[in-house]
Amino acid sequence: MLQKFDERNRDLLVNINGELVHRDKAGISPFDSAVQGGDAVWEGLRLYNGRIFKLHEHLERLERSAHGLSFAEIPPSEKIIQEIKRTLTANKMRDSVHIRLTLTRGIKITSGMDPRLNQSGPTLIVLAEHKIEANNAGADDALMLDTHGFVAETNATHVFIVRNGDLATSRCVACPEGITRAMVIEICAAQKIRCIETDLSVVDVYGANEIFCTGTMGELAAVTKIDNRQIGDGSVGPMTKRLSDLYAQRTASEGVQVV
Repeated sequence: MLQKFDERNRDLLVNINGELVHRDKAGISPFDSAVQGGDAVWEGLRLYNGRIFKLHEHLERLERSAHGLSFAEIPPSEKIIQEIKRTLTANKMRDSVHIRLTLTRGIKITSGMDPRLNQSGPTLIVLAEHKIEANNAGADDALMLDTHGFVAETNATHVFIVRNGDLATSRCVACPEGITRAMVIEICAAQKIRCIETDLSVVDVYGANEIFCTGTMGELAAVTKIDNRQIGDGSVGPMTKRLSDLYAQRTASEGVQVV
């Protein structure tokens, strides 16, 4: 999703291991694992009117990711939430905010890929910035296929197609489980809207009545053209609008209060 610079973000304070630093001066050691080898995990969170939607689900996924990479130490959720609160308060943020939460394996005692060189504990980075709504931003993404040629996801979001009033989305084989994706499936079940997880071919996508992508930052974003092929009538479809409204109802009333 192509975002434009938001002037409100010019003087952001970034939280690096508990220290709040101006965005222009924020940085991590060249010996940090994220610099040495991209050795880090991350989550994107969304703040709605003082509440973070699905906060615990995001932190649980962050912990699973860190465990999957055998991080020796992972900050407890209570500590991470405390630092998120400090960052939001310092930046005077309350609504329409995207939070980028990054956890690295930490600083190494010398250059190298060996995790045994990490002896200082993890590095926790909290970056919060104001975001414009998805409908007001241009959306550019790439459709990713699995090894069998089926649609997996985009490079940053999950994909849903609408055909004759029914929904279909890719199975979680070549894509990670998505929290917003799961929320859409849950909403469909509650509203008696048929939604299946299946293998989707490129032909299925080209022939869809509607397509939308899901993600924490962009929520539900309509796709009106793929490979220069118009999807449906080229506008945001009725099912996409309906599900977007239902999703907005959930985010307006649920979430963990942090500011």
